Amino acid sequence: MFQTNWTSVTIFSFLGFSPYPKVEAIIFVLCLLMYLITFLGNVILISITILDSHLHTPMYFFLSNLSVLDIWYTSSALTPMLSNFVSGDNTISFSGCASQMYFSLAMGSTECVLLSMMAYDRYVAICHPLRYPVIMNRKVCVQIAAGSWVTGCLTALVETAPVLKLPLCDHSIINHFTCEILAVLKMACVDTSMIQLLMLVISVLLLPMPMLLICVSYAFILSNILRISSVGGRRKAFSTCAAHLTVVVLFYGTALSMYLKPSAVNSQEVDKFMALIYAGLTPMLNPIIYSLRNKEVKAAVKNLMIRNHLRAILLSIIK
Repeated sequence: MFQTNWTSVTIFSFLGFSPYPKVEAIIFVLCLLMYLITFLGNVILISITILDSHLHTPMYFFLSNLSVLDIWYTSSALTPMLSNFVSGDNTISFSGCASQMYFSLAMGSTECVLLSMMAYDRYVAICHPLRYPVIMNRKVCVQIAAGSWVTGCLTALVETAPVLKLPLCDHSIINHFTCEILAVLKMACVDTSMIQLLMLVISVLLLPMPMLLICVSYAFILSNILRISSVGGRRKAFSTCAAHLTVVVLFYGTALSMYLKPSAVNSQEVDKFMALIYAGLTPMLNPIIYSLRNKEVKAAVKNLMIRNHLRAILLSIIK
């Protein structure tokens, strides 16, 4: 079979959901709605965090980073698919495919680390409230966030670089709606076991290890909450963790489902629909969860609305 490499391929084609023409338009509408809600919801959340001084805390600093990750990840995964559907051209350039593969991996990996650091932040806030401002000072928060981003970007580079050097078969059709690394690996005409082993090692470091830290953090948190005598104190402590814990379950649950998929003939089709949930549904729910279940965010929104309303009244009086 004729072989080529990445540098000699200039255009790739996505098979996407073309085998399902009856639901392709429905998938496009759902993906468009998910992307718009994700983008607007996270932009609003970031804006509220910046504008309201009461939200200038470590928790909301990390939440703003999470919102940036969600916007970037969803944009890299869904916008090419949406534009291709509108134009009718299901193709992507070599550089576009390489960039999409890298940024999807980088944002997903960074979120794995960041969510575990957010769990540690909740642990310090609840179990060591008096030392919290000292332990989680501004410098430490910036270092934690920067470390999460650097870890995610470096691991994505380690995974992406070997794939770009693989010799490919004589076709350039990717059986996916995005340049997902596992779908691209299936196009290779050589043994990819070493690359898959490398990806497995990185996956173990980025999934079970952060999950272990999250479980340990919440075990200490639960133990501390149960020692609180007042019902109101317990409720307040639970409410500060509920939003983050819900996001953790959604994110890691979807990620683990992708890795624990059934080894069936049409497993690639399962991958596509799981990737839609991972790239669209989970990032869309994050700002909704944090806004609906968080009294501080609701109060910040009300304060900003009142402030803007008063400003409009004053401007109308001056004019």
